[in-house]
Amino acid sequence: MVDRARIKIVSNELNDLQTVVDQILKIAKENNVKVSGPIPLPRKVLKVTTQKNPSGQGTITWDKFEMRFYRRLIYLGLNDKALRALTTIRIPQNVIITLDLIS
Repeated sequence: MVDRARIKIVSNELNDLQTVVDQILKIAKENNVKVSGPIPLPRKVLKVTTQKNPSGQGTITWDKFEMRFYRRLIYLGLNDKALRALTTIRIPQNVIITLDLIS
């Protein structure tokens, strides 16, 4: 029997991530489900450094780009109604949600 669900939410836009977290917490409150979280996980930073001049001639200057990924972890007690409501959440395109069922 499944008692809880672990929901991991990842996004490169903090506002989009927060709206999804708020929707999940709202569903949990409406269905009287026990919630632990949202637990903020460390931010992942993807860094890419490229040379501005592709031929390598002239002065060597570099462009530095980075993309930040924000992560949250939520533990949610489950019942059938709450699980059905979780599937109806509107998820923005840049948000990734993984759901693991824990017994």
